[in-house]
Amino acid sequence: MHPLIPRLRQARIIPVVRASTAARAATAVAWLQEAGITIFEITMTVPEAPALIRALAADPALLVGAGTVPDATTAQACLDAGARFIVAPWVDPALAAPCRDAGACLMLGALTPTEVRAALHAGADVVKIFPAGSAGGPAHIKALRAVFPDVAFCPTGGVDARNAPDYLVAGAAFVGIGGKLVDESLIAAGNRQAILQAAEDALGIMRA
Repeated sequence: MHPLIPRLRQARIIPVVRASTAARAATAVAWLQEAGITIFEITMTVPEAPALIRALAADPALLVGAGTVPDATTAQACLDAGARFIVAPWVDPALAAPCRDAGACLMLGALTPTEVRAALHAGADVVKIFPAGSAGGPAHIKALRAVFPDVAFCPTGGVDARNAPDYLVAGAAFVGIGGKLVDESLIAAGNRQAILQAAEDALGIMRA
């Protein structure tokens, strides 16, 4: 087991930060951190994402990872910037070596048992189930757990604060959440209170 997995399990949720600008992504992180969240996945769809990861990783209180990582070169840039985990929504064996060399946690995406097995063979420490919501939701996670009882699954896509507990009960190790936690329209409007409330709601549900 990768040493980061217990911390991720304890947190239960990883905000998946997507935004059209790095400034809005940084604002989302700052507001969510204010609410008590300290783990973030910065997707490569954010402009200049590695630079943002470097800035965030300078804070020792944060655990920052990179999401939607397309290739090993990008993974290496994110790891050099301080990313502690690398996430891809598909199976890419090329991501394993840079993660292993950096001691980072690798999460590879899968949907079917065949893909889960391929992700594990490719070096995944965690298997990201994406898109979880349209693939059957918690019932799909429960079915996969019957075949892979020792695998750490992280469902994302269609997961929110309301249904996240159902995924955890079904056997997910933790979940990835975007939606209201990183709602760009709220961030653009400067609606800090709405983001804080979404974070507090999510944390409250997770603690229940």
